[in-house]
Amino acid sequence: MPKINGNEIRPGNVLEHNDGLWVAVKVDHVKPGKGGAFAQVEMKNLRNGSKLNERFRSADKVERVRLEQKDMQFLYETDGNLVFMDTDTYDQVELPADILGERRPFLQDGMTIVVEFHDAEALNATLPQKVTCQVVETEPVVKGQTAANSFKPAILDNGVKVMVPPFVGQEEMIIVNTETMEYSERA
Repeated sequence: MPKINGNEIRPGNVLEHNDGLWVAVKVDHVKPGKGGAFAQVEMKNLRNGSKLNERFRSADKVERVRLEQKDMQFLYETDGNLVFMDTDTYDQVELPADILGERRPFLQDGMTIVVEFHDAEALNATLPQKVTCQVVETEPVVKGQTAANSFKPAILDNGVKVMVPPFVGQEEMIIVNTETMEYSERA
């Protein structure tokens, strides 16, 4: 595995540190008036979800881990676990349902997502960036309302509330960005 300097750590990097796999969530480069510069890194453990704040000087060497990414299809949920299938080998993998966090409602039956592996151990799952959802409840469309930045609340078929432009009506299909959890465009 490649070793990188402490000042080369970027958000999203997976590091092997203290006998665990950690993902860098937030990185701040600090240059104090006295002493050497360092990177203040907020990390999250990929196995148990615990958090850790660590300082890395530029001279510190850290193991950077590359995770293997596979496209897998969502099958079903059982006992708080999500079951995914590799479409090439038909192998099934179970991951805890809370691995997707607040983006869990956007997971749909048969959806293809990216699962990240380290030595055949599934560690992380990522939804597609854009998902199509149906608006089930919103205020009616008002003719002539063309204010540039006016948005109205809407409830989607998965129960998530998002802000949509005034021209979007009930029963309409829209595309939602799963990273920002915001309206993207009409479907």
